[in-house]
Amino acid sequence: MQAPAPSPVRSVVHATFDLERTYDAPVPQVWKALTDAEAKQKWFGGTPGRWDLIERRMDVRVGGREILKGRWEGGRVSTFDAIYHDVVPNERLVYAYQMFLDERKISVSLATLQLVAQGARTTLKVTEQGAFLDGYDDAGSRKQGTGLLLDALGAALRGLTAAVDCRG
Repeated sequence: MQAPAPSPVRSVVHATFDLERTYDAPVPQVWKALTDAEAKQKWFGGTPGRWDLIERRMDVRVGGREILKGRWEGGRVSTFDAIYHDVVPNERLVYAYQMFLDERKISVSLATLQLVAQGARTTLKVTEQGAFLDGYDDAGSRKQGTGLLLDALGAALRGLTAAVDCRG
């Protein structure tokens, strides 16, 4: 992951995407994987051996904050910093988050997660609206990365170790 050199020129590129996954797990289990720090740690973080945890906090409630910060093997630090705006247990999460590479803010996004029961299975619908800042051209990598995270969530729900890179 390469961030461009800081530029005095300010810019914003917008992108919106939708993703959907259906998991062989009931809604309460998927909800726990999304909102419980220990459960989320199994699928949302950096690659073991290539990433060292610096900070992890999670307070899923309206006005609550989630922070995940880690150092990559090359020395770059990535930070996910979210604030929850809507929390409806077992139904919906809406949060805004900032992504940083080192101290540089590269994006601000609004994410909406909806959980829908399909019998004993759960469909998770994700919509994200992002503003990519000052030369950081996402070029679809956020959608791809989010898809990989959703796949890692599925693996974690099946009991597999599946953390994937979340570098922004």
